[in-house]
Amino acid sequence: MDFDLTKEQEMIRKEVRKFAQKEIAPVAGDLDEKEAFSADLTRKMGEIGLFGMFVSENYEGQAMDYISYIIAVEEIARIDGSQAATIAAGNSLGIGPIYYFGTEEQKKKYLPKLCAGEGLWGFGLTEPTAGSDAGGSKTTAVLDNDEWVINGSKIFITNAACDMTMGVTVQAVTGTRDNGKPEYSCILVESGTPGFKAVPMHKKMMWRASNTAELYFDDVRVPKENILGKKGDGFHQMLATLDGGRLSIGAMGLGGAQGAYDLALKYAKEREQFGQPISKFQAVAFKLADCAMEIECARNLLYKACWLKSNHRPFEKEAAMGKLYCSEVMSRVVDHAVQIHGGYGLMKEYHVERFYRDQKLLEIGEGTSEVQRLVISRHIGC
Repeated sequence: MDFDLTKEQEMIRKEVRKFAQKEIAPVAGDLDEKEAFSADLTRKMGEIGLFGMFVSENYEGQAMDYISYIIAVEEIARIDGSQAATIAAGNSLGIGPIYYFGTEEQKKKYLPKLCAGEGLWGFGLTEPTAGSDAGGSKTTAVLDNDEWVINGSKIFITNAACDMTMGVTVQAVTGTRDNGKPEYSCILVESGTPGFKAVPMHKKMMWRASNTAELYFDDVRVPKENILGKKGDGFHQMLATLDGGRLSIGAMGLGGAQGAYDLALKYAKEREQFGQPISKFQAVAFKLADCAMEIECARNLLYKACWLKSNHRPFEKEAAMGKLYCSEVMSRVVDHAVQIHGGYGLMKEYHVERFYRDQKLLEIGEGTSEVQRLVISRHIGC
């Protein structure tokens, strides 16, 4: 067993960490306070190769392994969850479905700009009445001669309503299967298509500098060639997309836990009470020891899941485990980190407060913790 990262992976960690500390850390708090998505930061992340990391060079991707991609997400999340969300969703949910299921024409049309960070793409799955029950989607797409006519709405869609958004992938009901259940297909809809409206969502508790949208489709017409893969493949495509997305959400939990732990350890060494740093008190030291241990466990579990994916081996169970464990580890770590900061941990000038808020979505997005446990239980034969 070899637990060493390659020289390339170590370099990626070093360079992305340097970028995050130099470019993101100084503005993260202000962007969070203003609920401002930063196109400038997003383009800069594109310039250093953080989009399309696992995509072939044929489409202007970086052609790296999945662990390298996850390390990049982890290092961005170590500083700011909002920017990590832009990267994670941009790759796993935006670029991924087009790269894995698109036609050659679709890949050449969209991927080069997406991989360069010149544009973003959303993945329209969740609806107001269809969250964990993705099979409850009501959005429809009907084939009318040579066009799909789409009607419905989506909600909580990342990267789907900013000036950089090029379009979205929409899962819609396109018919009925032989067993009477709905048939789902995924269809590409470009921004600016008549009848398609994307509205930014505000007043979020977390990821306030990430772009989140509600999508509305009112007789939206797109060419029949805009279907992703074959008619009826949408549900399979969605499940495969979420499997990969869980790894990136796990990386956000891992990176966020590391970032909160770093802040807590630094503060504990500097803050003095009763004549010595609070890190010397066992009550505080044991909290930090538990954080360090759980972060180490989370990293090993997540990296193993990524290694399985990179080696084309089954990874669905491990992806669910990694997403579930990393998100819940961050929950415990940020709780300890705020407690160690005391009253200062509740103030926005101390960034641990932002980590505390950003964590909660990780237990909800890309499949709730309850759904992850359902997925795992089915894999172990329950």
